Amino acid sequence: MQLRNDFSKSLDTPLFKVISEEASSLGIKAYVIGGFVRDHLLNRGNKKDIDIVAIGSGIRLAKSVQKKLKGSKPVKVFKTYGTAMIHWNQIDIEFVGSRKESYSENTRNPHVEPGTLEDDQNRRDFTINALALSLAEDTFGMLLDPFNGVEDLKQKIIRTPQNPDITYSDDPLRMMRAIRFATQLDFIIEKDSLEAITRNAHRINIISKERIVDELH
Repeated sequence: MQLRNDFSKSLDTPLFKVISEEASSLGIKAYVIGGFVRDHLLNRGNKKDIDIVAIGSGIRLAKSVQKKLKGSKPVKVFKTYGTAMIHWNQIDIEFVGSRKESYSENTRNPHVEPGTLEDDQNRRDFTINALALSLAEDTFGMLLDPFNGVEDLKQKIIRTPQNPDITYSDDPLRMMRAIRFATQLDFIIEKDSLEAITRNAHRINIISKERIVDELH
């Protein structure tokens, strides 16, 4: 895999241009983050699910973008987590305001409060899902990789950005996601993460059976 710092050509599409322009008009910095970036680097071509993180109101940005995308369905808003979804041209685009998360012992549903891009990347499950591409006009296409996620892609490693015991205890579904990603991508779960999964396996009991089934499928 060849590492590039500038992915502006990869984002040279009407969709990302609209998001960039609307974010600029609202005075919001926006980034493509997570699975789209990961799969783009792996040449897997996932263009059906796109996550956008906004430094500010993701809901406000989604509503502004929806007005510019011809043929898009009305915005679905999820106020509890400050997220909004647009379905356009067979693509699901999720907008979320950058945030911090904290958890209580008996639920995987976090307490959410506004945060920085760094806070938002810190809360991600794996380093390979914390990769972000800037949509700001002055840094359009710049890759932000605070946890060496690109190197983990090269080495085919599943690793958490933060202490894996905290990552897996806070949201035990991430243990299943680690195994799913390792299986789908033919990656290896690094030693500390695998040991943390073993230590925290009992925590899966707080996850609903329905959500476990969804992850298995």
